[in-house]
Amino acid sequence: MAEDTPQSFNHFSLISFTDRYWMQAPDERRQVRRRWLDALKQSSDVVHVYQAFGPEAQNDLLLWCAVSGDDVGIAQRFFAGYAEAMAPARPYCSVEETLWGFTRPSQYTKTRSAQEIDPFSPDRLPYLIMYPFVKTVDWYLKDRDERQRMMAQHVKVGKQYKDITQLLLYSTGLQDQEFVVVYETHDLVRFQSLVTQLRGTEARVHTQRDYPLHAAIFQADADTLDRWL
Repeated sequence: MAEDTPQSFNHFSLISFTDRYWMQAPDERRQVRRRWLDALKQSSDVVHVYQAFGPEAQNDLLLWCAVSGDDVGIAQRFFAGYAEAMAPARPYCSVEETLWGFTRPSQYTKTRSAQEIDPFSPDRLPYLIMYPFVKTVDWYLKDRDERQRMMAQHVKVGKQYKDITQLLLYSTGLQDQEFVVVYETHDLVRFQSLVTQLRGTEARVHTQRDYPLHAAIFQADADTLDRWL
């Protein structure tokens, strides 16, 4: 049975640890980190933790927080809880960037895609790639049928890579970008092939900005962080 994408609130933050954090002994760093992440989990239905250091030089972690539901108070409650969780940890970590938005049904497809990421599943693929996305003004001035035609080509390419999943967040009017695009994959080389092919579609002409890109590696539990944090 066909179903629409349910609404949820999703928030990504890129975190770097301060010199004060690194001056602590390993056991003290572990306590700081675990208290902070435990507190953050109280603000969300789920928190996924990713290693950003390595793929990126300036960030240590990428945190993905998600809250289900469609009531108007979700964002307010999340941001209050996020600020409360961050307060004790701010001497030790710095939020370098945040990207956030809401899921909603696509205007270009009739049903929810089988390749759509479920933010609330505990099963994550090894790699996450995320970036902000902005369309050109000309894109929005085209009629809906013309946009539908170009997006159908885009979707057709994506369906050739059924092992790569995607989440699209709407953030128009809320942040500088209009969308946050998120992919999960187990094969970075194969993901590059998908991106290369997508950039050859007609809709690419109407991309104003799709950077900075952020790539990160899923960390399933707190113990894995102890090896390098």
